[in-house]
Amino acid sequence: MLDPRLRHRHIQCFLEVARRRSVGRAADALALSQPAVSKTLIELEEILGVALMDRSRRGVTLTEFGEVFQRHAAASMVALRQAVDSVAQVRMGGAATIRIGVLPTVAARLAPDAVQRFQQARTGVVVNLASGPNGHLLDRLRGGDLDLVIGRLGAPEQMRALAFVHLYSERVSVVVRPGHPLTRVAELDLARIADYTVLLPDRDAVTRPAVERLLIAGGVGDLPRRIETVSTTFGRSFTRATDAVWIISHGVAEPDLSEGTLVELPADTSDTSGPVGLTTRADTDPSPPLRLFMEAVRQAAEGR
Repeated sequence: MLDPRLRHRHIQCFLEVARRRSVGRAADALALSQPAVSKTLIELEEILGVALMDRSRRGVTLTEFGEVFQRHAAASMVALRQAVDSVAQVRMGGAATIRIGVLPTVAARLAPDAVQRFQQARTGVVVNLASGPNGHLLDRLRGGDLDLVIGRLGAPEQMRALAFVHLYSERVSVVVRPGHPLTRVAELDLARIADYTVLLPDRDAVTRPAVERLLIAGGVGDLPRRIETVSTTFGRSFTRATDAVWIISHGVAEPDLSEGTLVELPADTSDTSGPVGLTTRADTDPSPPLRLFMEAVRQAAEGR
């Protein structure tokens, strides 16, 4: 029997702290004070009779009990949110919605084809697309804010309670504007990019480790004019207008390369290839509309 002392705020606070690994960041997200969040967590642990989290200066880590509780608590919140959404849709006479997270590379390369294929089925289901960094999207998926993420396979610690289906592999590209000085060299020495402003993914980006391996293998040392960003809009505009070198997932740059507005330098990036696929919650069965959309994504990937 469910303990009557257990409240929605206990679950909400726990999941937000578990997601962000920080009481302070969770408090900011919930618009609460840190003492209020800490007090709520203590109440929850007293109700359950176990320690759910270990707290230190380096942040918050889940105990074995916390890992188990997070898995089931997240699933219950997802089910509750779906129930509320379903009632709202019936009350308002509106269409069902599926919420999809897409990496920028997928948004540019795969999502348009997948959405078009899905719409051909005339289900009346609304597709809500959200783009952002891979880790952020996976956190939203785990918390129930998204139903599916199309992107790179996350790090092991990011894939807790999630399931991944591989679609294809993707490498990064080193791109510049047409007429860039490096396009006129007979043989590219990757270390020469240090003479220019270099745009690369920030440290939280899923492609950052692959980019760092590429730079090390190419003998690239310090990058004094480095810009770290995952903004494709900024990267595209800045690279077109300057002599900057942009290291980015190939799918993001592909439309520009096809149009000739950017040029790929002949760097060996084969070792940067990583799996791209569909990530869902392992403890929740996809709805029929979501399964149909996932099949549309698979077909779009095969078509490419």
